[in-house]
Amino acid sequence: MKGKKATVLTFAEKCKNILAANWQGHLNTIKADAKGSKEDIYTSKVKYILKRGKPYLWVPEKDLHNVNTIIDERGSFAVTSPFPGPLASLLRLAKKIPARVALTGDVEPLEDGKAQSAAESLRGVILSEQKAISKCSYTVSGVLSSSDLSCTSRSESLKELLEGDEKYVVYKFSLRSSMFIDGNGGTYEVDLEDIESSKADPLAPFSAKLIDGINQNEARRRALMLFCFEFLNANARDAYMLSIDRKGFDVLGKVPSPLLKDGSSQYQWKEFRFTLKEEASDVENFCHQLVEMEEEAVKKISGYSGLK
Repeated sequence: MKGKKATVLTFAEKCKNILAANWQGHLNTIKADAKGSKEDIYTSKVKYILKRGKPYLWVPEKDLHNVNTIIDERGSFAVTSPFPGPLASLLRLAKKIPARVALTGDVEPLEDGKAQSAAESLRGVILSEQKAISKCSYTVSGVLSSSDLSCTSRSESLKELLEGDEKYVVYKFSLRSSMFIDGNGGTYEVDLEDIESSKADPLAPFSAKLIDGINQNEARRRALMLFCFEFLNANARDAYMLSIDRKGFDVLGKVPSPLLKDGSSQYQWKEFRFTLKEEASDVENFCHQLVEMEEEAVKKISGYSGLK
């Protein structure tokens, strides 16, 4: 069991990574009027950042959440693991759902001073991400630049909160409970203390761009197919990066399904886990290890060819 624990994240770490990787989620509040709370739920998509481990939400001034929370501050917030570009249609084809986090808690409006502090934190998050990307090597820049900027750039999406014309009310989401839901629909309650004590991966803010950059590049995807064959003895006809973290990454591979009664075989999408040789300290290190794995896989396949 020690080896397994060393190669996969805890549910609390997975929750924290999803929250740190995304920048928008679905906020649910109880519809209300002058007579008090009703049973109906109102849902809309809002943007957020993590500050000291808690979600801070930017809700448009005209949104009904601002009325609902005056009467009843209880709410829930659902955030999915980023599934940019071709992953969305692929997950539907594979009958999988993106892993996600479901939180319940209180939606508490911030006073002017604290709202200003949250805005400064938002500005810091944007600048920090942009600075990190600007310092990337040619290899990493090549992966990131293959990504579709419009759907994967956290900093560009969050900048709209500061630079756009729309006005927002800022809320702190104080957690009461947390649930992790995996790609097959399995649900796991996560202790709030574990969530608060766990730290998000340094890779998390860049995971959407990394995943999409790899999936939009045919050579990188061929390398993923090679990984399936060389490291896990799985003959994948196609492969896509599904998720990344400091300990490794998950790949969806298109592999032969079990033989049918008539002896024929079809294909199915199966999830594979690959472990890095050492924990990735940043995006640069992750990409470096990925390239090393590609070189190792190519050497192995070349060795087999030489034997023939």
